[in-house]
Amino acid sequence: MSEINQLAERLIPHYSHFDVANRLLFTGHSHQAWPDVAREGQTEYFDVCAQDVDTKWEKSFEKTEILRNYLREYYDDPNGYYCREESTHFLMVSLLSSFDLKNKPKIITTDGEFHSMDRQLRRLEEEGLEIVSVPTDPDESFAQRIIEEIDKITSAIMLSRVYFQTSLINTHLSDIAAAARIQGIPVIIDDYHGTNVVPLSIREQGLEDCFILIGGYKYLQWGEANCFLRFPEDCELRPVVTGWFASFSTLEHPRNNDPIQYDRSDQRFASATYDPSSQFRAAKVVEFFQEHGLTPDVLRKQYESQVALLRSLFMEKDFNPELIKLTHNEPLSRNGGFLSLTSPKSREIRADLLSRGIFTDARNEILRLGPAPYIKESQIEAVVEELEHSIKNIL
Repeated sequence: MSEINQLAERLIPHYSHFDVANRLLFTGHSHQAWPDVAREGQTEYFDVCAQDVDTKWEKSFEKTEILRNYLREYYDDPNGYYCREESTHFLMVSLLSSFDLKNKPKIITTDGEFHSMDRQLRRLEEEGLEIVSVPTDPDESFAQRIIEEIDKITSAIMLSRVYFQTSLINTHLSDIAAAARIQGIPVIIDDYHGTNVVPLSIREQGLEDCFILIGGYKYLQWGEANCFLRFPEDCELRPVVTGWFASFSTLEHPRNNDPIQYDRSDQRFASATYDPSSQFRAAKVVEFFQEHGLTPDVLRKQYESQVALLRSLFMEKDFNPELIKLTHNEPLSRNGGFLSLTSPKSREIRADLLSRGIFTDARNEILRLGPAPYIKESQIEAVVEELEHSIKNIL
């Protein structure tokens, strides 16, 4: 039995509610199936609420700490702070609100960012900020072109570790962070498509002073409302967009004209009351991953093997490149957790596949096929056959 199938067959029985054995679920880069124990977490939360009522929060915070500890271990980052929120968008806005955008109105980003960051920055540009979008191609000069844009009015550099359209890994973060550090410019890294698929040691890569946006909806299998902003332990930023969860220690202080205070804790960028059920669910998934030995290296090997098979089978079909082609031909070591294909009919292909119960994803001219650890070789073979069928139907 192949290594892909060995892991997949071991995991499949634990995803019975999502019926992963009998479905072609290839949106792993957008939403992975949850193991059955996630349902137990949802039920546990209800029972805790019923029993503890308004004293449920202590147990809820304990669940969040389980998630933080998982991320600290994953990123080799024992001293980093991790602020929990329901979306990376809120965390990004809270972080942006802490910068001196009046005097430093320039933000450097790229043309490869996900909608959440791209949309918000473009809207801020309409209000007068200077948003410089550096093309990710050509890659060999990318870092230098980012660094050359840094000047005295730059507030931040915002870019991805794995680009959501191409699946290419940004290998220049350490160089960019080093150059930004010299001039005191913070670097914000969107790692939604990197966490749990492309291992990263923050210490080894020299990213200790960087900010990292992390989401649980994809490769972590935590589902919605489990997002984090990783920030350095010596952070003194004071976000304008702030909620009362950011300073529990001052709640009983008398209200006066003193400056707003922030706890020196993971909660510096937090908002307010939220629904903790997602953390109960995610904590069960963390336990499941640990019990089944789904370490960063094991996960990386599975994704590399699965994407390699997807790409090989796709190339064997010898499709007309004017109809559909690989988005890039870079080595697999530079590829994240999904196969990116380019076609003028990507959305129609996705719709045709979905009409037959096959889940893929399309963004503009990009069709994305994202496996997951529980996907078998036979399912990878099947989705490529179904892709050929859809192309014949549409093109």
